Amino acid sequence: MAGRIPQSFIDDLLARINIIDVLDGRVQKLKRAGKNYSGLCPFHKEKTPSFSANQEKQFYYCFGCGAGGNAISFLMEYENLNFPEAVEELAKAAGMEVPKDDNPQQREKEQQLKKLYDLLAEAAQFYEDQLKGHNTRQDAVTYLQTRGLTGQAAKAFSIGFAPSGWDNILKHLSKSDTDQKLLEEAGLLIHNEDRDSHYDRFRNRIMFPIRDQRGRTIGFGGRVLGDDKPKYLNSPETPTFHKSRELYGLYEARKHSNKLERLIIVEGYMDVVGLAQFGIHYAVATLGTATTAQHLERLFKLVPEVIFCFDGDNAGREAAMRALKTTLPVIEDGKEARFLLLPDGEDPDSLVRQEGTLAFTERLDSALPLSEFFFNSHSEQADLNSMDGRARFSTEVLPAINSMKPSLLQQMMLDRICELTNLSLEQIQTTVNFHESVQTHTPAPAVVSEYDYSEAPSYEESQPYNYADYSSEDHSFEGHGYENTQFKSGKKQHHRPRSNSSELSFEQKLIALLLHYPQLASEYQFPEALKSDTDANSQLLAQLVAYYKQNPTASLGQLVVDWREDETLSQTIVELYEISTSLEITSEEVARAYLQDAQHGLSLKALEQEISLLQKKHSLSKEEKIKLVQSMQQLNQLKTTSKT
Repeated sequence: MAGRIPQSFIDDLLARINIIDVLDGRVQKLKRAGKNYSGLCPFHKEKTPSFSANQEKQFYYCFGCGAGGNAISFLMEYENLNFPEAVEELAKAAGMEVPKDDNPQQREKEQQLKKLYDLLAEAAQFYEDQLKGHNTRQDAVTYLQTRGLTGQAAKAFSIGFAPSGWDNILKHLSKSDTDQKLLEEAGLLIHNEDRDSHYDRFRNRIMFPIRDQRGRTIGFGGRVLGDDKPKYLNSPETPTFHKSRELYGLYEARKHSNKLERLIIVEGYMDVVGLAQFGIHYAVATLGTATTAQHLERLFKLVPEVIFCFDGDNAGREAAMRALKTTLPVIEDGKEARFLLLPDGEDPDSLVRQEGTLAFTERLDSALPLSEFFFNSHSEQADLNSMDGRARFSTEVLPAINSMKPSLLQQMMLDRICELTNLSLEQIQTTVNFHESVQTHTPAPAVVSEYDYSEAPSYEESQPYNYADYSSEDHSFEGHGYENTQFKSGKKQHHRPRSNSSELSFEQKLIALLLHYPQLASEYQFPEALKSDTDANSQLLAQLVAYYKQNPTASLGQLVVDWREDETLSQTIVELYEISTSLEITSEEVARAYLQDAQHGLSLKALEQEISLLQKKHSLSKEEKIKLVQSMQQLNQLKTTSKT
């Protein structure tokens, strides 16, 4: 398909397609439950339905794994399709023909990517043929046989061989200067600038094709047969290959079963292949990098459990500690991360061959939960019998636990610290100045000596206005039909909303309001001072207001499609919409009044931030001093208005 699909066509397509028809046959036990439909989520293993779809709004959401979107995003995830392919599939079902918007730049980019994918597929076939061919060096076959690899396993992962020599792939695939540039862009050739020549990146190596979720070859990993360095060589970053996001073996694992219960993260390609050969088809490996948050977020969308399986040597332990540090901010209730360190000198491939599938699976079943591994690792060298040792231990572990998302697991780990140290949480926090690391320090007022403040308004003894006074849990907007809707604010929040509407932040409730009544965005003025606010929810609110002012009739489905490139953002929007149905806003009139009160509150917050910034300065210009006084006056006026 050439060019960009017109937005008008996408809107028309979503209006004609019934999402329930798309889900039927793909979602098990799908049945009506009140206004919605519920069923077993196809994107993670579950026994109790947590997948919900709304026929009226034409969107779906899973409360178990967080998957959500419209009919297009469902097909993309379920069928491993890209956006244009999913649109084509739905268009066929609706009897529509997808128009092709003439966009030369986009068309050229898509054609370039297609050439790269085709070239990488040809290279993968070339390497595979070299391993199976009569002219294959015997040491390549001998190496694989020594590692116990069967021909069936090699075929399942399309393992190949890059022969010795400087220009094998160059000669086989390059017919012009343009082909050379494409091969270089695909990471298969290296350009020697001094000689202005190209040579093969992979030489005398066992080749492991790396595939994306659709099975397309996007890069390679090569294991050297001789003593050359490095031992393992991966493709560089290319338009098709991004090692911080991709995982070796994930396509093969999902191909073997679309009902995965867990995934194992191992260190090497041969570990993945070896485990699969022994019937353990749910192992993946990172690609020359440590496990990233992007890796984990992707895996936790597929399965509820991830097991890190590392060698038992020092390098393996260090890798496990890095993985632990990365996992803590990502893990949330309903997901589980566990850690398995193998006996020293063993790796998953060697151990499963030595003790068999059953024994290795039993090791996986007994892997340490994240919390147990965390405390075991940190308490090994700690002297918990002395106050100094307990203080050092607490100082080490508290920041790590503080990095976690608010959850039951986090609270239980805090309780565990208290058990290990025989101290209360308050005592521990005092010992390590924990409060100072998580609370905003109130700055001293700026020194102002060149301006007469005798007529300046009283400002609560020169202290910054506390926005929480306006938006505390005890305050509710009364008189507009939503007395039970309370606002909370003050904490910096992640994009991801919490589990119910009573826990939504002040900004998140405004976002939810606009999702239900987007036409009100034209009446809303986002405070200028908050546009530079680094709070994620403030940024999302500003972005949503700007979007609806440009697209006043946009539906939720169109919004999800337009923001599809930011998966976290789209998911947040859908989840906020679903959770916010419990807000007691029954009409546009009520929503408008609600919005006016909310805008008043945000204006207070903006002024408070402006005053705080001025007060942080050691000295102020004359203009800044005047601005400070004026801001204080405006703030007092707004506070008086809010009280009346």
